[in-house]
Amino acid sequence: MEKISVVVPCYNEEKSLPLFYEAINKVSKKMKKIDFEFLFVNDGSSDNTLNICKKLAKKDKRVKYISFSRNFGKEAGIYAGLENSTGDYVTFMDADLQDPPELLIEMHRLIKEEGYDTVGTRRVTRKGEPPIRSFLTRCFYKIINKMSKVEMVDGARDYRLMTRQVVDSILSMKEYNRYSKGLFSFVGFNTKWLEYENVERVAGETKWSFWNLFMYAFEGIIAFSTAPLWIATFIGILFCIISFIAIVAIIIKTLCFGDPVGGWPSMVCIIFMVSGIQLFCIGIIGAYLSKTYLESKNRPIYIIKEKN
Repeated sequence: MEKISVVVPCYNEEKSLPLFYEAINKVSKKMKKIDFEFLFVNDGSSDNTLNICKKLAKKDKRVKYISFSRNFGKEAGIYAGLENSTGDYVTFMDADLQDPPELLIEMHRLIKEEGYDTVGTRRVTRKGEPPIRSFLTRCFYKIINKMSKVEMVDGARDYRLMTRQVVDSILSMKEYNRYSKGLFSFVGFNTKWLEYENVERVAGETKWSFWNLFMYAFEGIIAFSTAPLWIATFIGILFCIISFIAIVAIIIKTLCFGDPVGGWPSMVCIIFMVSGIQLFCIGIIGAYLSKTYLESKNRPIYIIKEKN
């Protein structure tokens, strides 16, 4: 029998896990000709998440769990799930049921009958999200698609079903600083997108604050585009040209009209502005340098404390 590995990264999801297991178990019963593996990755949770995973494992032999030594982040959870999965197909799902498990039936059909390598999901609405967050998210996708050669679909979720060939291709990229949405697009393959309306969490609270999302977006831009470095270069060239023109204009004005240069407030403002631009450009270079520094350390992406 073919096997589907369902990877579920978990961080403080004690309220959602029983509900998720019940929902995915119903779907697995409908797919009678498919064997299932439920792989829960406990990302250093501080609540009862690990104990719930252990209870589910005792009740259902298809349930596997991995528990990290600390919180390594969702990207590490995704990579660990890929690395430890054994199925012919692998999918990711959030434990909060914002990824409808019932879509898995259609995803598997599309791969088997229509020959797709990956079937991904994307939200066509953002019902329940703060308007400012939805607006900034759309802006991010527009910006990164202009900066990057890899196309990233607006509203795309990590929830997707992939063949083993796609999984192995993603695992071949061992980089420490990971941005999975970009990596999924980078490997290519024949992809089909399923659209659905946004579903709110069944329990618990989101772990993604505005600042976390902002930093995650910044990580994506740094990981898949060198455009910010070129922007810094062009800003430097532009200011050099402006400065040269200003110097020539001041010299001509002084020689022709004998008008000395005055006004220290304007000079201070210019100095502050130029200094700010310089620090901004140095910050961009520093961000890329820091990623190179972290990669050169060759640290493990995650550390497992226990598993079954």
